[in-house]
Amino acid sequence: MTTPCLLGPVIRRRGDLTRSRAAVARGALTVGFLGGSITAPKTGTRWPEPFQRWLVDRFPGLRLVIENAALGATGSDLGAFRVGATVLARGCDVVFVEYAVNDYGTPSDRRGRTREGLLRQLVGASVDVVLVHTYCGEMEADLQAGRTPPSIAEFEALAERYGVCSVWAGLHAWRQVRQGLMTPEEWLPDGLHPELRGSLSYAEPVISRCEDAWAAAASPMNAPPAVMLPAPLHLACWERVRRVDLASAEWSGPWVLRNTASCLGLERVLWTTVPGSTLRLRWMGRGLVLGFDFGRLSSEVRYRVDGGPWTQTERDRPEWCGDRGWYRPVTVAEDLGPGEHLLELETIAVAVRGGIGTETALGLIGIIE
Repeated sequence: MTTPCLLGPVIRRRGDLTRSRAAVARGALTVGFLGGSITAPKTGTRWPEPFQRWLVDRFPGLRLVIENAALGATGSDLGAFRVGATVLARGCDVVFVEYAVNDYGTPSDRRGRTREGLLRQLVGASVDVVLVHTYCGEMEADLQAGRTPPSIAEFEALAERYGVCSVWAGLHAWRQVRQGLMTPEEWLPDGLHPELRGSLSYAEPVISRCEDAWAAAASPMNAPPAVMLPAPLHLACWERVRRVDLASAEWSGPWVLRNTASCLGLERVLWTTVPGSTLRLRWMGRGLVLGFDFGRLSSEVRYRVDGGPWTQTERDRPEWCGDRGWYRPVTVAEDLGPGEHLLELETIAVAVRGGIGTETALGLIGIIE
């Protein structure tokens, strides 16, 4: 016998998407996306595609700009550093944020800090925000029991605090499968990523929410007033973050600062293949995040802050991981005291399947203030 589903609504209509409604009325809309591979444009078969087609059909003559900055295998930690350059600087009127799946395995306190920092940057810039929650297999037991998975429940707590609407697209698709409207294979052929049929299912409630908000956009409206943000739920959230130039580091050994095309989201890296190459960086802030072009052939690194004990990375290399191309962050520190700090880093060769990993490609030096 099927257990009754006690889960809440798919669409929660917090806020009224004022900025994007005004943009539609003016005839020019810029839409942004942040998230993982379920949202990323790489395959051209994810849920933003049918959503974009609906926009073109629903609003003939609309000057539509899409800024899909979603990246596979990345979470809200990297999103907090990328949001400024990828969506805010490009004038997005509405941004769809999809991190409930890729943040699933991250500790609750950490994902709370990174997500709230990301949301405060968006809401503080008076950008309309829609959270889109998708699905991964780890959520199944909770759904079967009528419970909201923790990764989604925590996102919803932030959505309530900031008046951000949300769409639980994964629940919509899951219910369609239970009703026999599509098969599991049609939904998620590989168990995680939707293709054409599954992507349409994810897009359906997003379209419904936007139709409801934008259908009445008959005449241009004034821009929304500046937002007064409430106090953060996580006092150490990643709201104030900045990137520093890779060239600001001091290095010893055969490093090269060069352009790269091997990793989406990165334009240049500080690169070496020689174990024992070292970096030193002095910075002001309470935290430091390093982002690497990572893959099967990557080295590991060891680092220390302010002369403390050394920490060595031990990053997994799943079967789907290529030789390089995974934009992968490492959080070095996030709760340091005020003042200047010193990072020391050294590259370390490691045995990997089929060879030795020696390649280090550092593409992000991110400061948490």
